[in-house]
Amino acid sequence: MAPWECAIDGDDDQFERVEDLIVHQSTAHERIECKVCGTVLPDGYFAIRHAFDEHSRAEYVRAYDATAKEVRRRENVKETIEEEADIREVIDRLEGGSGSI
Repeated sequence: MAPWECAIDGDDDQFERVEDLIVHQSTAHERIECKVCGTVLPDGYFAIRHAFDEHSRAEYVRAYDATAKEVRRRENVKETIEEEADIREVIDRLEGGSGSI
């Protein structure tokens, strides 16, 4: 599979493993605040997962002024990552403090 690219705020870092990408997003970038509920969380995958697991599409669209295309893109990102990633590994790495790649 092609390398995974960060793409947060123009970050073009690429990773061979999706788990490395998620750890990078969680440790190398500032946390963000959910515009729906105010929860502060890592940007990237965890922010997308939070938005679509905790809130309705309508809430997301209103809070982020998102288009249907933008919603579908983020839903596709979430689905693709969840098909490929070992999220348990990511969480273990983040909790163990070994977030460096």
